Amino acid sequence: MCKVLNMNRSTFYKCIHHVPSNREIENQKLDADILAIYYDTNYRYGAPKICDDLHDRGWHVSLKRVQRRMAAMGIRSIVIKKYRHVSNNVHVDEKENILNQDFTATGINQKWCTDITYIFTQKDGWTYLASVMDLYSRRIIGWAYDTSMTAELAVKAVRNVCMNVSDTEGIIIQSDLGTQYTSELFEQYLTNHKIRHSFSRKGCPYDNACIESFHSLLKKEEVYCKTYKDSKDAYQSIFEYIESWYNHRRKHSSLGYQIPDEVHAGSVA
Repeated sequence: MCKVLNMNRSTFYKCIHHVPSNREIENQKLDADILAIYYDTNYRYGAPKICDDLHDRGWHVSLKRVQRRMAAMGIRSIVIKKYRHVSNNVHVDEKENILNQDFTATGINQKWCTDITYIFTQKDGWTYLASVMDLYSRRIIGWAYDTSMTAELAVKAVRNVCMNVSDTEGIIIQSDLGTQYTSELFEQYLTNHKIRHSFSRKGCPYDNACIESFHSLLKKEEVYCKTYKDSKDAYQSIFEYIESWYNHRRKHSSLGYQIPDEVHAGSVA
């Protein structure tokens, strides 16, 4: 048999009489838990968040060990090349940037940010999602989805937030200089609710980095992984991602690996 397998006899007997070490047994159990977390999050978690989840399960492991085990199993978080927007070079007047990249807050409903992103469907073509994030909890507190990118869509997303906030006076909301956000309809809605409008500088996505980051995650973890038949199909997928996953279950590194819903509810309490 050793001749057929082209194996040394000593190696053959070593293999058949091998007794797994304690470390090997522990690695087998660790691998099982890593895979369980990986599959439970639909391949969305990388080593840092899996490591944090393992700590919650009672494991005392380092990030590097988790990275080694994931590499040995050939698994990694979803990584997909993102779409790069090309500017149309249309002149836009600069407006006041109140936040100036200061995304810190001491509680909810002090600072919000909003933006619109594109989602493609086979039947309806490009569709649009407007999202509003609370910068303290990083929770998506309001969103609206439609087949047209209009000022009404931008207003609807903010209106969905204001329905649950008793006093909006003095809240700062950050947006880009898109026509939806510089429109009279959007500005009038903010004025009526005494919300202060802060604008990103032209060509500077870092001024609205938090909502840009959320939309990037949405694309990487959900949108780019699927093909949507129509806007109804896409809406269902977006609803499940935001309400069942991102807000309710996904750990956020900027929150010390806490979940947005928990931080938001804790601030209310």
